[in-house]
Amino acid sequence: MELQNSIKDKWELNLEEKTIELKECQEKNRVQSCLVCLKLLDCKIRDSYVHAVYLSMNKGASGGFEF
Repeated sequence: MELQNSIKDKWELNLEEKTIELKECQEKNRVQSCLVCLKLLDCKIRDSYVHAVYLSMNKGASGGFEF
């Protein structure tokens, strides 16, 4: 059972990749949060990160999900 929990699905792997991209962008722009970045509303990196979070939560299924 422990081995199965350690295997990441494609959505988790994508989220990890997008998280790294986001953190690199934050470091490059010297911000701790995207909310203080001037590019917030027009940022493709953040948009792809948010989309990856959504997909990782619903495992690619369309429709909503509950918190």
